[in-house]
This record gives sequence, C-alpha cells and structure tokens, in this order.
Amino acid sequence: MTGSTPPSGRKPAAFRLDDSKVRMSDGETTRASADEALVTPTVADDEEPRLPREVSTPKTAFGFGKWLMIGLSGLVSLAVGLAVDSLIRDLFSRTDWLGWLGVALAGVAALGLLGLIVREIAGLVRLGKIDHLRDRLLGAAETDDTRAATEGLRELLALYRDRPETAQGRTALNGHMREIIDGTDLVKLAERDLLRPLDLEARRIVLNSAKRVSIVTAVSPRALVDLLMVLFENLRVIRRVSTLYGGRPGTLGFLRLARQVVSHLAITGGMAAGDSLTSDLLGHGLAARLSTRLGEGVVNGLLTARIGIAAITVCRPAPFIDSPGPRASDFMKELVRTAEKDAPEK
Repeated sequence: MTGSTPPSGRKPAAFRLDDSKVRMSDGETTRASADEALVTPTVADDEEPRLPREVSTPKTAFGFGKWLMIGLSGLVSLAVGLAVDSLIRDLFSRTDWLGWLGVALAGVAALGLLGLIVREIAGLVRLGKIDHLRDRLLGAAETDDTRAATEGLRELLALYRDRPETAQGRTALNGHMREIIDGTDLVKLAERDLLRPLDLEARRIVLNSAKRVSIVTAVSPRALVDLLMVLFENLRVIRRVSTLYGGRPGTLGFLRLARQVVSHLAITGGMAAGDSLTSDLLGHGLAARLSTRLGEGVVNGLLTARIGIAAITVCRPAPFIDSPGPRASDFMKELVRTAEKDAPEK
C-alpha cells in the first residue's frame, strides 16, 4: 500500500504516477513542496512484519556427525589397508609366488573399487542432469519460451542418441525443431513423438509388477512373504523405470532415487490417495465378489502401482504437459480383472 502526503494548507489534488511532480519518499523527507506529491509506502494493518529468511533457514555447519563419519571411515580404511599389507607380507614369507599373487589380487580389487566409484559418480551426475532437464523443460513450457525449449530438447536428444528404439522419435523431433513452433508445443511434440513409447513401456512395467504383488500376496500364507515381495517389487520397479528413461543409477544413485520417490509420494499425498482409491474400490462391490485374501492382494497391487507412478514422475526427463500422466485408476480395472480370474468359483 502507498499513500501520498499533501503539504499543510493545500487542497487534495490528483496526480499521475508517472508525473515528474510525484516522487517516492526516501524515509527521511516527510513533507512535499507546494507543487509536488510525496508518495510514502505503507504496510497494511493485517500484514505483520516478517523476519529475515535466514532466521528459519537451517545452517549447514560442519557438524559432529560429519566428524564422526570421517573418523570412522578413516579408521576402517586404515584397518583394511593394514590387514591387506599384513596378508601380503605373510604370503611373501611363505613363498614369493604367493606374495606376487596377493599383490595382483590386491591390484584387481583396487581397480574394481575405482570402477565402482567412477560408476557411482557417473550415475549421480546422470540423475542430476535428468532432474535439471525436467525442470528446464517445465519452465520452458510454462513460459512458452521457444529458445529454452529448443536447448532443453537438444539435451533430451543427446540423452537418447544411443537408444535405437527412439530413432524414429528423434528424427521426428529434429524435424519439428527446424520449424517455427512455440516452446510449449515443442515440449508437447517431444512428449508425443519421443517419450510416448517409453511411457507405454513404463506403464507395462508398473502394471506387471502390481499384478505380481497382487497375486503373490493373495496366495502366500505368511505376512513376511507379503512384506518381502512388496519390498522387492517396489525396488525393482524403481530401478527398471529409471533404466528405461535413461537414469541407469548405481547403488548410491538408486538410494537417492528411492528417497525422491518417497518424497514425491509424501508431497503429493500418494499413499492417502491410494488408500482413498482402495476404499472406493472395495466399497463398490469388490469385497462382495472376492475373498478377503484376494481383496488384500488388490490393495497391495494398487499401492505398488502408486510407487510405480511416482517413479515414472521422478525418473521421466520431461514433465507431463500434453497428457495428465498415469494414475492409479488406470491400473485398477486390470488388477480387478486378474483378481476375479483367480478367484475360486462359488
């Protein structure tokens, strides 16, 4: 809010904001001259003054937990190194060829460790690029920025240049990018021509995983078997969907990806949505047609589908613009059909 302060003894008058006689208050001047209008910013009565953002931002200090991890990691590394050194010395004391064999095996282990480190770093970098690319294309679509969309789509083409199954889509998208098309429409065309085959395969992966969970949990006699099956399939579907879209995460990258999937479910209320969908499903006659165990299997299958949907959203290198994306209701009919087929006849 702003207010103008007229000089004492002068009648109110109207001014345009772009008039040279209108000036903003600098906090020190409280009165205007006879031919000027002084505009003073004011705060609405219902707006409380806010503290700086730094007050509520956690500090990224080098805490004691990091000191502890560095110390323990160093001690473990020293212990492993001393154990290997002692082993090689013992081998040399027995006979030379055993000692050299130990040195060769230690070298092979060192090369394997180096390869694992490089692979993990490459996987993390690749996942970071996919996240950045998705945000970039989303911003280009929202602002209809043709230049930003074109640059982002070039990165998308580079991501899939070694994938023969995307050759037709890449050719079509390259043709669209040489034409005069708005940024939003370019992103939609990339979704239709390049990503749609991958989206269909991702849906099949999630559906098949949900079916397996539904069937196994319906017929298994132990709750522990149900838990292990659900955990295995959820982790498996995350890794397969990530590989399909070009992520190819290592161990650390997979853990980061799993955390992103869980965070996405928490933010979007995925589990609550799944519970609501399950309640509606059971309330519309499923419980009357299926046994308790088969009904539980469908519930577990739907929850697995929710995990798969979150994995698609997180792993996909472009946002869903042209289509709403997969939903749990898309898998419901097939899961119910599978459960009814496996249900014993009455």
